[in-house]
Amino acid sequence: MKEATGELNMTVITIIAIGAIIAFFWVMWPQIQEKIENVWGATSTCPEGMTEKNGLCVQD
Repeated sequence: MKEATGELNMTVITIIAIGAIIAFFWVMWPQIQEKIENVWGATSTCPEGMTEKNGLCVQD
């Protein structure tokens, strides 16, 4: 009986921890996505002699 209670406690703790992680990303995802888009856009320049088409650098 004692062992079953311990397993139930660990299950509850695991569910709460997973819920907390999901809640964190649910709240923070818009900010994370915005930062990723800003960094991605700032570094996505094509080398000389290439142009951007459909988000890819292609040879002129």
